[in-house]
Amino acid sequence: MNPPFDWNPGTILATSGSYWQTCVLHAGVKLNVFSIIGGLSLTGDEIAEGIEADPHGTKMLLDALTAMELIEKFDNRYANTPAALKYLSQDSPDYLGYMILHHHHLVDSWSQLSLAVKTGSPVRDTGSWSEEERRENFLMGMYNNASLIAPKLVQEIDLTGRTHLLDLGGGPGTYAVHFCLRNPELKATVFDLPTTKPFAEKVIDQFQVGEQVSFQGGDYLSDDISGTYDVVWLSHILHAEGPKDCRRILRKAVLALDRGGLIIVHDFFLSESRTAPLFPALFSLNMLLRTDSGQSYSEREIIEMLSGVGIEKIQRLPFVGPTESGIIMGVLP
Repeated sequence: MNPPFDWNPGTILATSGSYWQTCVLHAGVKLNVFSIIGGLSLTGDEIAEGIEADPHGTKMLLDALTAMELIEKFDNRYANTPAALKYLSQDSPDYLGYMILHHHHLVDSWSQLSLAVKTGSPVRDTGSWSEEERRENFLMGMYNNASLIAPKLVQEIDLTGRTHLLDLGGGPGTYAVHFCLRNPELKATVFDLPTTKPFAEKVIDQFQVGEQVSFQGGDYLSDDISGTYDVVWLSHILHAEGPKDCRRILRKAVLALDRGGLIIVHDFFLSESRTAPLFPALFSLNMLLRTDSGQSYSEREIIEMLSGVGIEKIQRLPFVGPTESGIIMGVLP
């Protein structure tokens, strides 16, 4: 058991002001600083010109990023650290900027957390971003996250002999793609809102799995799911809904599932006390801010929901994601 964290004036104030670093990172990504630098070593003036910003303000931002050890400074020239070049430059296949910009879109809501707690209702932010920008950053942010997790995750789930996977609420289809890459005989259908289709098609084309992965447009709360499947994959969708709608989604999933089929839930699971792990507890507040009734659920709650729609042989897999996500799966007898 880990010793308790030492809360003292220093750690309390450090936590209170930690959003300063968050805002510096967000500004660097939003202004495209890391992509402009790329693999070069540039002066502050050259970077300011590249991002079309004030030279004085740009140099202050660059110095702060240097203090955070994301950028290196030598002889008044700035270069990306290896980590910044890998994760924060748009030219890198491991770019995380879309998820960082999605987090940036949430800042206004999080600043009003006390209001959401008082009212029990979501807070709509007043940012100036367009709906298209929000959708792109959210969906491609999901792609960023899933791309880091999926190659390892799919190795821990045995789909031998399975033929058709439904990626329910699959967004850009990252998990469907990686399940198919891992299992060449498998086909997959990504079911999500029609506005998601261009993003999913982009990912499907990128990995050249068009013969295995297709897209079906619809709303999993109000629309029927066509086709039958022997695997249903639900990654990070239940936390966006209240218990009643979660059960509705699971019932629809079961109706689309063949006898003997697998249903697999990948999400953030809280302990029975609901006080750990830390990220799922914080994420539950994010759902309070952004949805009408979404929340993180405990492992027992998910198991009870699955059992309630007829799923048996339910088990928690040992997989733990980088943000403490987990996997619960069962079988339709």
